[in-house]
Amino acid sequence: MTHRVTLIPGDGIGPEVIEAARRVLEATGVEFKWDVVQAGAAAIAAQGTPLPPEVLDSIRKNQVALKGPVTTPVGTGFRSVNVALRQQLELYACLRPCKSYPGIPAPYRNVDIVIVRENTEDLYAGIEFERGKPQTAELVKLLRKRGEKARDDAGYSVKMISESASRRIINFAFQYARDNRRKKVTAVHKANIMKFSDGIFLELARDIARRFPEIEFEDRIVDNLSMQLVRRPDQFDVLVAPNLYGDIISDLCAGLVGGLGLAPGANIGDGIAVFEPTHGSAPKYTGQNKTNPMAEMLSGVLMLRHLGETGAADRLEKAIAAVIADGKDLTYDLCPTGSPASTSRVADAVIEKLG
Repeated sequence: MTHRVTLIPGDGIGPEVIEAARRVLEATGVEFKWDVVQAGAAAIAAQGTPLPPEVLDSIRKNQVALKGPVTTPVGTGFRSVNVALRQQLELYACLRPCKSYPGIPAPYRNVDIVIVRENTEDLYAGIEFERGKPQTAELVKLLRKRGEKARDDAGYSVKMISESASRRIINFAFQYARDNRRKKVTAVHKANIMKFSDGIFLELARDIARRFPEIEFEDRIVDNLSMQLVRRPDQFDVLVAPNLYGDIISDLCAGLVGGLGLAPGANIGDGIAVFEPTHGSAPKYTGQNKTNPMAEMLSGVLMLRHLGETGAADRLEKAIAAVIADGKDLTYDLCPTGSPASTSRVADAVIEKLG
């Protein structure tokens, strides 16, 4: 069977790591028909928009996409392409596994944590009021009527946590745990302070947990969770969190296992899934053939499993693990001594292990 997949090279190092992932995916023997479309800076240069309609059309048609990282301007410029994709395609679940592989110079061993992050709301929903605008002045008046201390010279972001979105992501996390024989789900929140937003998330997590009696459930305040992850990460299995906390702790967990170069990701909705690494586009390394492609490759492993190609997924993950264990063909982030390998050489080494 040939799988038709949307391929988005992305910006910065994106085209290099995408090419490495494409090569190893094809080396598994699974057949792909790639539908290549551009998003991000390359799309702005060609079409004047970071997210052309044909990108969304292609993903809706193929229902599966493999994406490279896309640059998001800090403070100014267009809003994140990643956020736009998740919102417009209703990719409500972000899946970010963080797993230890023998041979990695990481501070912990035997870490195997999956972060399930709500993708569509919270502070990332983009409900913002710009400093000095008339709408912001109206908001300030409303807040002052409530007795709140609202400043005229401030910008405001609205944190939205709904029952419907929270119920959906928590159900997803428990079902994922059941399907993948995971033993525990931990709900992440700050409900001790944000009682009317995070409080909804915690209340629903406790309620839904009762329907999965075979799975252990606990909740952790996000700051305490961060400390516990650094002290004893082995006590955690599946973490389910609102959008902002999920984004932060997924980077923290990546640090436990060797860095973002080993952190894959998937954004999943009803019938559509987009697979991409957790890391950014690292524009300063563009065209240097030196960055780690393994997070993109491991995102490809997730994609293979999503497509039902579990045998190929297992073989590819084992090949990546074997290259890591050998320690000879690793990029600079995983090679503290000796000569680091290039992006393309890492792909060659994985293909050799597959062979």
